Amino acid sequence: MISLPIVESNRTSQGRQRLPEWLRVNLPAGNGQASFNGTQMAVSGNQLHTVCEEARCPNIHDCWARGTATFMIAGKECTRGCRFCSVETLRQPPPLEVDEPERLADAVERMGLAHVVITVVNRDDLPDGGADHYKQCVTAVKRRLPETTVELLSSDLDGNQASLTHLLDGVPLAVFAHNVECVPRLDHLVRDPRASFAQSLDVLHQAKQLRPDLWTKSSIMVGLGETDDEVINALKSLREAGVELLTLGQYLSPGRPGTRYLPVDRFVHPDQFDQWKNEALRMGFLAVASGPLVRSSYRAGMLMVEAERAQLGKS
Repeated sequence: MISLPIVESNRTSQGRQRLPEWLRVNLPAGNGQASFNGTQMAVSGNQLHTVCEEARCPNIHDCWARGTATFMIAGKECTRGCRFCSVETLRQPPPLEVDEPERLADAVERMGLAHVVITVVNRDDLPDGGADHYKQCVTAVKRRLPETTVELLSSDLDGNQASLTHLLDGVPLAVFAHNVECVPRLDHLVRDPRASFAQSLDVLHQAKQLRPDLWTKSSIMVGLGETDDEVINALKSLREAGVELLTLGQYLSPGRPGTRYLPVDRFVHPDQFDQWKNEALRMGFLAVASGPLVRSSYRAGMLMVEAERAQLGKS
């Protein structure tokens, strides 16, 4: 296995930060490499986009070598310009592709996935924010593969309750996820002006009210300038909104200093991530993935199973 740094990062004489040792990933080899290649072919062969590639996820080799991927639907351009995200921003992206739901189902079937994560770009250019297209994609996968569980990492749909209601009405989901991204104080620095912690929290709360049978899930990045106390307070807010599954990870700037991307404020030690995980579990979260390399879709199927076991243990 080859160990590689995942970002250019203490600063060198050239102004680049050095990464701590815990922020390194391994490239796949042997059977893992073969599985990685198969995943890559399933994605490209169906002309699909993945958040693994578009968001430059550090776990792409780990996940693809396991035969898992997080598919990104509704295009590869987003109508928002958050300062942590490498997905391209366009005010008016290309029209939705009507055959995308079936192409997505084809890829999931070829990969033989037991659990699939579907994430989306924001489509503020559409009257419903893309809700109907998201629903069609989920439905196509379940129609083809009824035993596969589906997790949707949704946009906030611009806070449109009617769009959220349509999306969730009868949709065959296991997990509804939406990320608050950062602590509330940093919204104006980190996220597009159309997004906010309060709006995201409302979406998660509404989703749980509309579909109490679904797991709800959210994610927070650290290393953006927050304090440890602010992280704890954000977790309390998520739990009060009914969120049951949680991921916490280290922000790693996808671009160089001087670009539109925010710099990394701090590299949080793994021990602190463990403390946050333990605190979150004490608050009542059923499953928590917390660590420097954790991302919102990190080993998502395993997290859902962990939540199911925790719930059974409480009953």
